[in-house]
Amino acid sequence: MPRHHAQRFDEPAIDSKTRRKLEDQRRMQFRRAIEDRAEQRRLLAELNDYPDLIAINYLLSSTAERRRTAGKAC
Repeated sequence: MPRHHAQRFDEPAIDSKTRRKLEDQRRMQFRRAIEDRAEQRRLLAELNDYPDLIAINYLLSSTAERRRTAGKAC
């Protein structure tokens, strides 16, 4: 049974191979976003086990940022 896709007026007509490729790309983007979100949640859960690391990383990153901005000012 063929699928009928609603086509917007501003989109050019595309063949089935191109449409499948675009659908696959969208699916992969969605899948990567889900995997990235899951990874972020996992890392956040691990960091919550060690709240001292969050403070240390913040201090180290702010120190590094100050060094970079100071180097550009010279």
